Amino acid sequence: MTGRRELLDTARAELTNRHGVLLHGPAGIGKSVLVAALVASSAAHVQPAGTVLHCSPAEEDARLPFAGLVDLFARVPESCLAALAPEPQVALRAALLRGETPDADRDRLAIRVAVLDVLRALAAVGPVLLVLDGLQWLDEPTAEVLAFAVRRVEGLDVRVVAAERVAEDEQPERPHCCPPGTVELPVPPLTDDEVAQLLPTDLPPAVLRAVQDTAAGNPWYARELGRAAPRDGAAVGLGRSLPVPRRLRALLLDQVRTLPESARSTLLVTSAAARPTLTLLRAAGLHDPAADLAEAEPLGVATADADGTVRFRHPLIRAAVYADAAEHERRRAHALLAGAVGEPVEHARHLALAHPYEDETTARTLISAAECARRDGAPDAAFELAGLAARRTPGDHPVERADRLLAAAEYACDAGQLEEAGQAAETVLAGSGSARQRVRARLVLLRNAGQALKGAHALIEEGLRDADGDPEAEAWLHHWAAVRGLLCGELEDAARHARRAARQAAVVGDTETRIGALATLARVRSLGGEPVAADIALEEALALAGGAGAGPESWGLIRMRAILALDSDKVTEAQQRVTELLAEIGEFAGVEEVMATLVALTRIQVRAGHCREALETAARCTRAVAETGVQAAPALYAAALAATAGGTADEARQFAEQAVRASEADGDRLFLLRALAVLGQAELLAGDPRGAAAAVEALQRVKELGAAMSAADPPLLHWYSDLAEALVVLGETDAAGAVIDEARKRVSVDAPGSVLAALERAEGLREAGLGRAKEGAVRLRAAVERLRQLPLPVDLVRTLITLGAVERRARHRNAARTALGEAWETATRIGAVPLAARAGDELTRLEAGDRDGEGRPELTPTEARVAELVGGGATNREVAAELFISVKTVEGTLSRVYRKVGVRSRTALAHAMAVAVIASGAATVSVGDDDQQQLTTPAVTVSQPGRVRTSRTLDNRR
Repeated sequence: MTGRRELLDTARAELTNRHGVLLHGPAGIGKSVLVAALVASSAAHVQPAGTVLHCSPAEEDARLPFAGLVDLFARVPESCLAALAPEPQVALRAALLRGETPDADRDRLAIRVAVLDVLRALAAVGPVLLVLDGLQWLDEPTAEVLAFAVRRVEGLDVRVVAAERVAEDEQPERPHCCPPGTVELPVPPLTDDEVAQLLPTDLPPAVLRAVQDTAAGNPWYARELGRAAPRDGAAVGLGRSLPVPRRLRALLLDQVRTLPESARSTLLVTSAAARPTLTLLRAAGLHDPAADLAEAEPLGVATADADGTVRFRHPLIRAAVYADAAEHERRRAHALLAGAVGEPVEHARHLALAHPYEDETTARTLISAAECARRDGAPDAAFELAGLAARRTPGDHPVERADRLLAAAEYACDAGQLEEAGQAAETVLAGSGSARQRVRARLVLLRNAGQALKGAHALIEEGLRDADGDPEAEAWLHHWAAVRGLLCGELEDAARHARRAARQAAVVGDTETRIGALATLARVRSLGGEPVAADIALEEALALAGGAGAGPESWGLIRMRAILALDSDKVTEAQQRVTELLAEIGEFAGVEEVMATLVALTRIQVRAGHCREALETAARCTRAVAETGVQAAPALYAAALAATAGGTADEARQFAEQAVRASEADGDRLFLLRALAVLGQAELLAGDPRGAAAAVEALQRVKELGAAMSAADPPLLHWYSDLAEALVVLGETDAAGAVIDEARKRVSVDAPGSVLAALERAEGLREAGLGRAKEGAVRLRAAVERLRQLPLPVDLVRTLITLGAVERRARHRNAARTALGEAWETATRIGAVPLAARAGDELTRLEAGDRDGEGRPELTPTEARVAELVGGGATNREVAAELFISVKTVEGTLSRVYRKVGVRSRTALAHAMAVAVIASGAATVSVGDDDQQQLTTPAVTVSQPGRVRTSRTLDNRR
């Protein structure tokens, strides 16, 4: 039922309200599976009192009169037939081969009446379900009988579930066999992701893509192709097509094989062409392709559009036609097309497939075409052509063969075909006698590693030994050493390698490597909290590239400039740069470039408060990476970040945990920092002690990693503030103060306003946590006013919610209402779903307090949890272990609880908590500042000394 649950639910609902459901679609689309599932769910309501009558005719049954009726009535009790009037009974028995064959018109009418009477008799006892799986093969006499009967079931509990095979995009021809009002439901193709779920898990990415493209969403085709598919990714590349099993070819081509030879030849040439047209087929020397295709069109094979474009009805038919031909026939077809196609890439491909042997002239043509394809933004075609060039290179040209294989590997990287790129590079590395070629092969493997460069130290060192005396190759490898150092958090080593790469590249005039090294140096300096040094390196790189409009060489620099602008709170400038960049790179960039740009845009959109757009961008990034078969940490990080802004806490947590695991597996400390930070933010959204404890665990790792890397960029200081906030929620105010003090020491004189506001928010929350609500509100209002000057609505909403919560607890209800109302309106407008829920929850508590009259002290989530555990008999040490806080924090929290509740001992607190639980019953209600989750602990408020009451809140997930 992969990909069919929603359709099944629709069919089930329709069958409840109507007399019939007719599922239709092409062969193999899954109609019978749906019919079986629908009947299984419906039969439970029909039986035991009711009746299920079933027929599934095959093609050969269509010629046998009343074959369908015989199947349908196989389970009809003999007593039903015996109860019929004599004439209808005789006629029906004859149709069921229990008497003479009916002949006259009167006999045929009698059969119709008999069938209707049987259905009425069965429906009088219980529901009747007719199952007609394969209407297209139902014999005509049975179809006529059913058409007569179903028009007369109104008022009877008789329902029909039917399926009919129709050609692509065609409508069913036999709806008259179903009751009036029957709903017709087309069974659509599956998505690529759904098809992938049906296939063996060991298919290489290239083979998986080929199966998905050829099956075109048809589950049966996909399964058959998957069983026969090769497990070698190269088997479907380099000009080789996907194998089509014989039984699929027999099914699809049974009638095609009966066509005249000229028509079959035209179909073969058409299947070999990338973009077949009648003009191309005539240029290839075919006499009358239009007439040939006209003969094939009634068979549902291929057709020519009005503009002369030739299309196969389904991609599998095209593949089957090609696979069914003999090898010499396929070569002849490609030879004809090579002589007819003027476009260099297609000409070269057909030339190679027409001459499947080593030939230097063919190889040179192919590698030239590959370069054209790459310039035209078609890396997949470039990879295929370069690989073909290597295969066609004679064995006595080993250097040229290795160079062409390396070109194929580089183009495969551009196309995101990592497995194919790695195989080609490893082949060169193992067999080449050229040190420079081995260096290039290692560069492909380094690029292929993506973010997972931690284990690449040996690869770089081996490359440097091969590159000794070749300054250009040394520059390449020092640049990769710099990139590795950046990702692994070894910033000083990264800066040293980047400077050396830039110097050596300048000596040999390698501008591209010099630009890349300077860009890496700029990123290292930015991460180290040196924005001026970063800007100097970036500007030098941009000048070398020829400015922002210099094409691919400037793309990474533009993206970095945008991120530096973002870190400086210049959100509008950052968004404009990246949006323009994304439009420019379009379809011409490789997967890595697209992913990096989409991740940057997600970051910008989240900070700009474009939460809905951020979700869409992150999803687009995930799709782009998924096509490569690799789970990339940056894409997962983007998905998690977008979910914290516009999704749910659970989604954000799941994506963030995946991003953490992927970063750890890659050894990528740079994105591990970000993944852990967004995990901490996701946990904070929960607003309860457990979430805060998990947030502290993640954010403490961020702090330690940042310190080990000597990082000091603005995002890190934001994460310090998040850590302090989580510590305050847990009651760890001293630890929160230490974190804030450390962050303050790292703040430079030109720190962005958002960093200062984040620290002010953390300080204000800590002051309130220490019982100094007035001082805390002052800090928070200062942060709010600072943020009002910046285009950072998400930061503003977070701070307004914190201010509103502090004012509410201090019983400043008007001030709380103002802050929370603005937070809720802003969050709703920008699509910040988690923050809107949090603001709404605070407003609900505020309204509850207004209804109760005079405000009363309220326990925070941590205080409520500590009170519950202590009231249940837990020791301070047991409470500390349960909540992941210190014993000292438990003692301080317990003292505040005693004051608020108005008791002086653990025994009195236990009694107060018991009263609270009795008052609240078994209801599940929100606790204190629990913003996303619901706990079984009541929210505790104090009505008068020694007396505890509970307050119910509305469902805070609305």
